Amino acid sequence: MTDYKNIHGKRVKFFTSDLDNAQAEGQIFYNSTDATTSAAGVFNFKTVVASAAWSAGGPLLTAVQANAGAGASTQNAGLGFGGYLAPGSTRTSETVEYNGTGFSIGGDLANSPASGNGAGTQTAGLAFGGAIPPGTVNTDVTQEYNGSSWTAGGNMSDARRSIGGAGTQTAGLGFGGYSPGPDNETEHYDGSSWTAGGNLVEANAGIEGTGLQTAAIAFGGSAPGGKTAVAQYYDGSSWTAVTSMNTARSNLGSAGTQTLALAFGGDVSGPVNNTETWDGSTWTEGPNLATARGNLGGIGTAPAALAFGGQTPSATTATEEYNVTANTVTAAAWASGGNLNTGGRSGAAGSGIQTASIIAGGGLGTVLNNSESYNGSSWTNLPTLGTARGYMAGATNAPYTATLVFGGATGPGGPYVNNSEEYSGSSWAEGNNLNQARGYLAGFGTQTAGAAAGGTTPGLRAAEVEEYDGTSWSEVNNMPAGAVAFGGCGTQTAGLIIGDVPMKGAIYDGTNWTTIPTLNSQGNYNKVFGTTASAMTCGRNPGKGNDVEEWNGTNWFTQASLATARFNGGQTGTTTAGLVAGSPTATEEFTAETTSLNLKTITDS
Repeated sequence: MTDYKNIHGKRVKFFTSDLDNAQAEGQIFYNSTDATTSAAGVFNFKTVVASAAWSAGGPLLTAVQANAGAGASTQNAGLGFGGYLAPGSTRTSETVEYNGTGFSIGGDLANSPASGNGAGTQTAGLAFGGAIPPGTVNTDVTQEYNGSSWTAGGNMSDARRSIGGAGTQTAGLGFGGYSPGPDNETEHYDGSSWTAGGNLVEANAGIEGTGLQTAAIAFGGSAPGGKTAVAQYYDGSSWTAVTSMNTARSNLGSAGTQTLALAFGGDVSGPVNNTETWDGSTWTEGPNLATARGNLGGIGTAPAALAFGGQTPSATTATEEYNVTANTVTAAAWASGGNLNTGGRSGAAGSGIQTASIIAGGGLGTVLNNSESYNGSSWTNLPTLGTARGYMAGATNAPYTATLVFGGATGPGGPYVNNSEEYSGSSWAEGNNLNQARGYLAGFGTQTAGAAAGGTTPGLRAAEVEEYDGTSWSEVNNMPAGAVAFGGCGTQTAGLIIGDVPMKGAIYDGTNWTTIPTLNSQGNYNKVFGTTASAMTCGRNPGKGNDVEEWNGTNWFTQASLATARFNGGQTGTTTAGLVAGSPTATEEFTAETTSLNLKTITDS
């Protein structure tokens, strides 16, 4: 009898657990402890297969459409820029950089183009063409990005918008666009100036493409006869028609190379979510975007692309990652938890982890003295504080059974207090007072090694810092600048503070403070949890109530947004398992992105 080894030259392997890494792709095996089959003495063969899917990424900082991306930048080092904030409205000069999880702010463009295009990478980008204020004025302006700022490059020969683009910063390719009608011209950029190339197969605007200056593919757009599905190759001197896409559309996104490309989104009679893959000869329908949109940005490779922004028909912050992988990617997300028993709680203090947290005090108008604990699903009332107050701080990295709260206000505008209280797991007890009464302050550390930073007393933005040793408070080195309505996390010898307007950010090493980059969106009433190497801040005021940003030890970037807008609530946990509650009563639990092996059972039916 012929067996699998004789056919394929390999044995079917058996293990006592399922394989768990992407290197197992294509292997045939069975799990001898598989509870679903081993009891019957029959073992299902399994294998690991790669599949394609879109999943949510960190949102843009600002909703934008008709934005562009540097086409050769990658999913883990992406560059986007420009666009409209709403249909026919204000344009933006904002540049954003994607790190594989979320966006952070880069250097602004010198002008504010929409419907332009780009080429290159995150550290060597190229932006060209588009429409600039006032009105819809086509531009020939070219700009080069060095990873932090833009400088002027040589102007295009022809001003146009809705232009296609490909290539690199020193070998760029621009084609088609409105100038003012659909154009068939192609231009080459050599790092300093543009020269004419071969004309497109037909005049086209809203066209998209990818690849190199000498090996590009262009597809879609609006030709004189309407939306088109035409695809065409460029060899550095001339364009040649190849197999057309399945769906005619314009203003779409793209990624990849001439022989392995991805086309997604766009406009037909409105925004669509179609994805098509090109293998060098055929277009194949792929998984749809979760959010249908046109006028979007696209970057990356065909196996690992990024779609961001666009028109839905309104401008959107939505970001999606496309991956062809043996792993199933579950995007980072917030999920509803049990509501607090007592609403309000603005300016509450908290500590602990997602499944064992405490929140104490707080209040809007009327301050509170009650505290509650969370077990991962519901809140339970605990003994009350000795002093009712809001706008206080706590030792954010303490376990909830040994937490510390301090400072605060006994009314919305004061008076401010210097009380500190310790929780033993069963009751609150007064500790020694802070040296300076204050509210709207930040805290970090533990019950026996805590820290209080900044805050306000009447008319003062304090920079004073105090340390707690489990018995008494002592003055230590001040922060770099006074701050109020901000947050802190970490330990007494490795603490982080962030927030206030104008924005402050610094790390404390137990002796000295070092300034760090600030959040991408300015605001105050920030609360933060985590460590100096990995932290998260959720919700802030004004106007950014559901924004979330994460700190990776180097910079801040966007993360999955809260479902309920809020600021100055209680927050605890880590960047892989976080918790936010209060202001209002809703609780949300954060779970970081996870991957799991895409196992398939082989059956005989």
